[in-house]
Amino acid sequence: MKKINIERPKPDDADYLKDIEPVICYNPINLQNFSFSIYKEARKNLKKIDSIMVMPRSANCVDIDAGHFFRIKCVDGAQVGDLNLWNRNNLNEFFYSGKTRALYGTHLSTKDRLWSSFPAMRPMATITEDTLDWYGFDKFGGSVHDIIGTRCDPYTHNLISDGGIYHHCCHSNLTRALAEHCDIELKIAEKHVHDVLNVFMCTGFTRDTGQYFMKESPVKPGDYLEFFAEIDLTVGLSACPGGNCASEHSSDQAKCYPLEIEVFLPEPTSLKGWRSPLKNNYNGSHGLVG
Repeated sequence: MKKINIERPKPDDADYLKDIEPVICYNPINLQNFSFSIYKEARKNLKKIDSIMVMPRSANCVDIDAGHFFRIKCVDGAQVGDLNLWNRNNLNEFFYSGKTRALYGTHLSTKDRLWSSFPAMRPMATITEDTLDWYGFDKFGGSVHDIIGTRCDPYTHNLISDGGIYHHCCHSNLTRALAEHCDIELKIAEKHVHDVLNVFMCTGFTRDTGQYFMKESPVKPGDYLEFFAEIDLTVGLSACPGGNCASEHSSDQAKCYPLEIEVFLPEPTSLKGWRSPLKNNYNGSHGLVG
């Protein structure tokens, strides 16, 4: 089945136009102005200072200082999670999944950075280790740790499930967790919940219709995705109600497991040469001044 119903005849140069080589819109090489060796050196002596469990079909938020490492860890069974990041001192600066996707691609792994929203637009966190990097892309075009899915939410679920209401979607979980963590009203917290990094989730786009798909996650207990906090962060993580998302992602029937957020302090001397990134220096004049 084709997603697009073709009703118009092909122009004479149709084959030529389809065969034109694509051009990468944003070359990430221009972003590699940081030394990854600093993170590798700092990882050699990490001291675990905190651990937060996120129970199935729920979410938690935790504050993490700039210069610390944190891991999202699979604990008891295959489980995916939805990750949000905020500037701890300003919730209006948050993880910008769309721009990060434009810079690095649909799925993230080691050395990729999570960029923040305008106008700050700076790295919020850098991925420093990925135990699932062996997966790469499968024959269906699937891979792990995507930034193409938005997050399961009760609004969409209400539309496609015959009016059924489900209150443990990742959107709802993150909203409740952020409201409690920041002591703000739910309706205010909901406005700050944003598109996610789907940690451990295996996804892609179908070749024929271009539709977003999911398949069973390859994650196993002990696997983790590790980050370095570039700025002071509030980290929100939801343990998706779909479990390993092999067949559904908003369900009370799927087998679900907890996820762990581990926080690590490196030796301060090992971060020599690192500094927290400054906000984007574009002055916001939109070309109208100067």
